[in-house]
Amino acid sequence: MEKVVESEIMWRPSDDLLENCKLTAFMRRLGLADFDALNKFSEEKPEAFWNELLKEVDFRFYEPYSKVLDESKGAPWAKWCVGGKTNLVLNCLDKHRGTPIWDKTYLVWEGEDGRKRSVTYGELDAEVCRFAAALRDMGYGKGDVIGLYLPMLPESYAALFAIVKIGAIVLPLFSGFGPDAVTLRLNESDCKAVVTVDGTWRRGTEISMKNPLDEALKDVPTVKDVFVIRHLGDNIDTPMTEGRDIWWHDAIAGKPDDVPTEIMDAEDICFLVFTSGTTGKPKGTLHSHCSLAVSTAEDLGLLMDLRDTDRMLWISDMGWLVGPLMAVSSAYHGCSVVLVEGTPDYPDSGRMWRLMQDHRVTYLGLAPTTIRSLMRYGDEVDKFDFSALRIIVSTGEPWTHDAWVWLFERVGDRRVPILNYSGGTEVGGGIVAGTVIHPLKPGCFAGSVPGCGAAVVDEKGDPVPVGQVGELVMTKPSIGLTRSLWRDDERYIESYWSMYGDKWRQGDWAMIDKDGMWYVLGRSDDTLNVSGKRTGPSEVEGALMGTGLVSEAAVIGLPDEIKGTAIGAVVVPMPGVEDNAELLGALSNAVVDKMGKSYRPKEIIVVSDLPKTRNLKIMRRLVRAVLLGEPEGDLTSLVNPEAVEELRVKAGG
Repeated sequence: MEKVVESEIMWRPSDDLLENCKLTAFMRRLGLADFDALNKFSEEKPEAFWNELLKEVDFRFYEPYSKVLDESKGAPWAKWCVGGKTNLVLNCLDKHRGTPIWDKTYLVWEGEDGRKRSVTYGELDAEVCRFAAALRDMGYGKGDVIGLYLPMLPESYAALFAIVKIGAIVLPLFSGFGPDAVTLRLNESDCKAVVTVDGTWRRGTEISMKNPLDEALKDVPTVKDVFVIRHLGDNIDTPMTEGRDIWWHDAIAGKPDDVPTEIMDAEDICFLVFTSGTTGKPKGTLHSHCSLAVSTAEDLGLLMDLRDTDRMLWISDMGWLVGPLMAVSSAYHGCSVVLVEGTPDYPDSGRMWRLMQDHRVTYLGLAPTTIRSLMRYGDEVDKFDFSALRIIVSTGEPWTHDAWVWLFERVGDRRVPILNYSGGTEVGGGIVAGTVIHPLKPGCFAGSVPGCGAAVVDEKGDPVPVGQVGELVMTKPSIGLTRSLWRDDERYIESYWSMYGDKWRQGDWAMIDKDGMWYVLGRSDDTLNVSGKRTGPSEVEGALMGTGLVSEAAVIGLPDEIKGTAIGAVVVPMPGVEDNAELLGALSNAVVDKMGKSYRPKEIIVVSDLPKTRNLKIMRRLVRAVLLGEPEGDLTSLVNPEAVEELRVKAGG
């Protein structure tokens, strides 16, 4: 599989940014000439590197560790900060007490219905302490799993930090999950309590969250208590089960607003985050008190220059890693965050742009799919003021060239870097990332996150030549890496370490170009083999979207007697574009013009939306299953089931 990305450099860091960013300061302190030297240092002297990194990001301990990295049982079982005593809350909240950050705004919240709230660090900590005291008084503590079945609310952050504060384990649950998905995760984790809400707004409709939770709990014997936040109030019926359910405000009433933080081993688990695989049960990833904070401090703080003066916006959900990651990284760095209930384009298509303007957002996180969706609304983006913006972080899926350039020019005004970030739930952060000191081509990465030893290899595990596509791997364990899978060591090894033995297989295609820039090109299990030529779906999707006729596309392989595999495409048309023979012909010709005759689509289906996960990744394997009539597998991460039903109808027709 070969692919050469030919593109020009579109952004370069200013002299001021190069001189004053955190990454430059770190390299200078270590006496390293450049980023390549930093990566070399991290790979050749990992213990020295991680010791220096922990100092640089000011990660704090109650008792110091005796050894920063222990690989005596092999890379998959690496232990970190051995003997150290700490707590994530010490590093995210407690350390700010008595500093100017304590009285600054932490959360600015806006609901879908227009309600707004503002919370300082001190005010959030008081709520954290009150709920932590309530949990302790009810007997909860170290190692207990407590679920969060919540939309993005200020109380969601308070609950998250309170659970961690007492040494319990946070189980994030996607707010759009139905009863079956919730039941599965609560039972898998032996969850003992759940924090939920009476209901939330979803695109103009009041949706109960308590009712589906009640349904789920009928088959979950381990859950003894449910804490219910009042959000919609009298607008929605909320039945309460006596002896089990308690209103949040009643639970915290009269509790102290300053309680001690539990002293934990650095490697004690504080997050159990399930991620859905293609087949089988969801995988429970495990993140410790020293993992997620240090990983994001390196990735977002050092490489991407997150500062205490920033205001972050990243529209997401508590059930995807970005929800907890946003809470941890913002609090760790002492910055502000805009917390948003709902979606980027409702109640109006310019909602995300208005939020950026009104709240003077400086640090924006998003997925490429979000931009491809918003591009369809045309020029309305141009009426908003993004002058405060200085960094854009992108993760989730590969970019198409046109979408990247559109964001860079229309939102970033050709001055704001788009820093790609790829890793995931299992990695607790990134494997490859952009930095503020590297020039940018559309869709590129600067390279390996220091300490990961990222590489692009062939099927034998050997590095591939420049310009050739291979598998993305880590040759070194990183501090953010999951500590196995929840009660399933065998699956952990089989899923990530079995292909190359001593290397972590990420499951993504990647490539390094002649200028040393990295690209992640999509999932390796999505590969298309057309007439003996392997390529990723993103190339064909780029050709389809490059016509300007469709806003989104999902390309999969269909069986073909002659080619082996032929191209199948499911597309979402731009507003005003009709589903007719003229459209299908234009799309088919566009693929041929860019890719060659072998890639002429065998089938193109036009739909109103594509199946997506809660983090807005297109579920190509589900598209493939529907079109081929194969088992659809795990659908618990699906955010829009109506899209699957429409696709079934169109495919059957």
